[in-house]
Amino acid sequence: MNFTSLISVKNYLRIVYSVSLFLLVNVQAMAQSKEDPDQLEKKIANAGNDSQKVELLLTLSNNYLSKPRELKADLEKANQINAEAKKLSNSLSYKLGIGKVMLLDAQIHRESGDSKYGLTKTNEALIYAKKNSLFVLTADVYKELCAYKGYEKADFEEKIKYLELAIPLYKKSKALRKEADALKDLADYYGLVEEHQKALTVLENAVVIYKSIGFKELQGVYTLMSGDYGMLQNPQLSLKYALMAEKTAEEVHDTSYQLCTIYNHLGLAYYDLLKFDLAFANFEKALNIALKNKNVDDINAITYNLASLYCHKKNYIAALRTLKRSEKSYPPKDEITKIRQLFIFVVSYSMLEQPDKAKPYYEQLLKKYQESDVGLFYKLTGIIIYLQHSGQVEKTYAYLERFKEFAKKSDKLIFYSQIELLSFQSDQASKKYESAIEHLKQHQVYKDSIFNLEKLKQSTALELQFETEKKDKNIKLLTQQGKLQEIKIENEKVIRYLFLGSLVALVLFLALLYNRSRVKTNANKNLELKRKQIDEQNEQLKKLLAEKEWLLKEIHHRVKNNLQIVISLLNTQSAYLDNEDALMAIQNSQHRMHAMSLIHQKLYQSDNLSTIDMSWYIYELISYIKECYSSEKSINFVLDTEKVFLDVAQAVSDGFNCK
Repeated sequence: MNFTSLISVKNYLRIVYSVSLFLLVNVQAMAQSKEDPDQLEKKIANAGNDSQKVELLLTLSNNYLSKPRELKADLEKANQINAEAKKLSNSLSYKLGIGKVMLLDAQIHRESGDSKYGLTKTNEALIYAKKNSLFVLTADVYKELCAYKGYEKADFEEKIKYLELAIPLYKKSKALRKEADALKDLADYYGLVEEHQKALTVLENAVVIYKSIGFKELQGVYTLMSGDYGMLQNPQLSLKYALMAEKTAEEVHDTSYQLCTIYNHLGLAYYDLLKFDLAFANFEKALNIALKNKNVDDINAITYNLASLYCHKKNYIAALRTLKRSEKSYPPKDEITKIRQLFIFVVSYSMLEQPDKAKPYYEQLLKKYQESDVGLFYKLTGIIIYLQHSGQVEKTYAYLERFKEFAKKSDKLIFYSQIELLSFQSDQASKKYESAIEHLKQHQVYKDSIFNLEKLKQSTALELQFETEKKDKNIKLLTQQGKLQEIKIENEKVIRYLFLGSLVALVLFLALLYNRSRVKTNANKNLELKRKQIDEQNEQLKKLLAEKEWLLKEIHHRVKNNLQIVISLLNTQSAYLDNEDALMAIQNSQHRMHAMSLIHQKLYQSDNLSTIDMSWYIYELISYIKECYSSEKSINFVLDTEKVFLDVAQAVSDGFNCK
């Protein structure tokens, strides 16, 4: 049973409608000032009683009005501040302030639930704005009038008229941001009345204006463009702009509820391109955001998208599970959503050959069919499929005739295609094979016609995009040419100034180089002179040092010789002495002098005149002692010494004390 191709197409009508409503709310909210109320109150306190204070009061009042959840306290605060702005505007005879106060007063009453009074005040604001030639305010009032219209086609057409009046006024006053926002709203309404090519043209113009003022939060615009290309059966471009919307949202760090819309459009685009895994993933993302925010309308719309996708893959159990997940917690509020849910239940149970479970839903669908023509396509399709699978094929023909009447009024090829397919299935079940074959052939003819029509729409959409891009390129080219001319003139001035500046800089640089060269030359001369002086001093010091060392060695040599002479004299003297104690004293003196002479001998023989190697000294001393006492006693000498260096003063003192 192939009914899901129609579900995918019709999905857009409902989902674009649902999504557009909260997109419009977001756009209006974004248009309000986001300045911190505390900062505004400080500015108001410091401002004088002039028009600037009026504007600050109006901004603060707007802030309270645009707060989420529409708390009564916020509305009362907005009304109180607006009354203050009104009083000051009247005292200053500030016409623009008076008009803005009137419009804001109307908006506050509308948000408070008093739409009748709000509409009266809005019309008064329109008369005042026109009378005083306040063009931007007049356009703002036209936009406000859109809020008093409903959601039927006639209402959307009225909103389009208001916006078509507002946009030229914004353009005339060069209120670019407001003009772009109004174009975006206008495109949204064009889409809702199925004028999608017009919508795309308007959206392209809005993008050009947004970019010209450096506005980067274009994800909402790209989402609408994705929806319009989807309705024109151009899934490639629909996917392109849905992806652009996602990318832009990431770049501007958008975490608002608008992401639900973006993911849903991505899911629809992937759905139409038969990339079901990606469609599932994005529908789930959108549904999670809707569930988190408890947005019943969007929960039901996205749930229906998921269920229809499961039906397309013939996974009717998953389709039923998806619907049941939100059926109790988030029951649909509007009639068309209730009908579509019943339709999925009837079809899924019928396709699973479970007519008993399908019957309660079928009976509800039949009752609604008897009550009104709302959602007639879903009602008729569901009823016929149930009758075919419950063994009541003959009853389907009456509903098929009713379906044909409905198709004639809507004049949509896809309805005729669906009728022929359902007729083929009824005839096949009734064993009317010749008739069944004819219906199948006719179904194929309609299917081919739809395919060709879709190709034509795609071609038209591509041409539209090409023409828009061409126009944008021409605008950019002219803008660039003007900028290039300005740049050329500026460049000539810059070149002149650069030449003069460079010349001055060159002269200064050369003077600096010359000066540095002279300073460096003088410094080098001084350094060379000092170096020569230092070299001469070093040579003198070397000579003095050499002379000093020679003198020290000579002194040590003479001291050693003198000590040897004294030793010899003492030795001669001892030859004339018979007293044993006197001889012993003379010998001790000789030994001490010999010990000292060894030190002086080592010093004049060594290159180092500051220290003595005591291991050598001890060795020499012991050798001397052995020679002196070998005749008296037999003594065994064992030397165990390490190299120890002592300075001359210590060494001489130790030598003097040796016995």
